Amino acid sequence: MSYIRHKSEESMEDYLETILLLQKKNGNVRSIDIANELSYTKASVSVAMKSLRNKDFITVTNTGYIALTDSGLKKAENILERHTLLANCLIKLGVSEKVAMEDACRMEHDISEETFEALKNHCLKK
Repeated sequence: MSYIRHKSEESMEDYLETILLLQKKNGNVRSIDIANELSYTKASVSVAMKSLRNKDFITVTNTGYIALTDSGLKKAENILERHTLLANCLIKLGVSEKVAMEDACRMEHDISEETFEALKNHCLKK
């Protein structure tokens, strides 16, 4: 059974994770903040925000502020947990922080739930 996700789903997850991180850091999030954080064009972010709105992962106020819906927050927290745990596991194995963060970003999208839970149980053991 193949678990590989499509690039569009990976991109959506990256946007949701970025929105969550920016909300934690700044409180309010606008499209320009996301564009600056990810080094994407405003047009690309605008298209992505429309897609996330259509999937009910975000809301956008009349003044342009973006907020995660309950389902968007749940998905973003799941991705952030995967990213954090995978990066920390790789660092414990001796991988440099820079490489661990980059690899975790790629791995977080494709790893199965079963494998993630096994890694989580193993890496969180004392």
